[in-house]
Amino acid sequence: MEIYLVRHTSVNVPAGYVYGQTDVPLNDTFEEEASQVKRKLEEVQASDRHPFDKVWCSPLTRCVRLAAWCGYPDAIRDDRLKEIDFGVWEMKSWDEISEDSRSKAWFADWLHVEVPGGESFMQQYCRVSNFLEEIKRGPYETVCLFAHGGVLTCARVWAGEYPLEDAFKNIPPYGAVIRLTV
Repeated sequence: MEIYLVRHTSVNVPAGYVYGQTDVPLNDTFEEEASQVKRKLEEVQASDRHPFDKVWCSPLTRCVRLAAWCGYPDAIRDDRLKEIDFGVWEMKSWDEISEDSRSKAWFADWLHVEVPGGESFMQQYCRVSNFLEEIKRGPYETVCLFAHGGVLTCARVWAGEYPLEDAFKNIPPYGAVIRLTV
């Protein structure tokens, strides 16, 4: 089975801010970036000569909009493909978060410590892994997922590309298209 992972295009959020599950706007360069993603996916399908058996996306508009632009307006929305929930830290800068007394525990063990009002990276990993296990059991040869950097990272850990501890070192760029063979 092949899984194509597509990260949404760049967002209109100041650098250094955490946006997680906040439904943020895309940059003005969306059409240009989305066209590049669409070309990559068309090349994939031309070389495989096989359309995607199924396409899913995060329900956040940055993924839904890209999926639609690429020709998949009916991609199945699934909450398990949302970015990590940064809870009370959503739309705050890393500097602001560092001032929060609860951040010390999270920075020391971001794998297991939940963000206040949000989730831990392990919780995100478990929901993404559960989704991937479910589709792996399905009758699919080739699928596509439009999602977020954290989701793509979790999928790559699940596929054995690198250990969980290296997740933040491997966040793919905006508009990335990554192929996993399972």
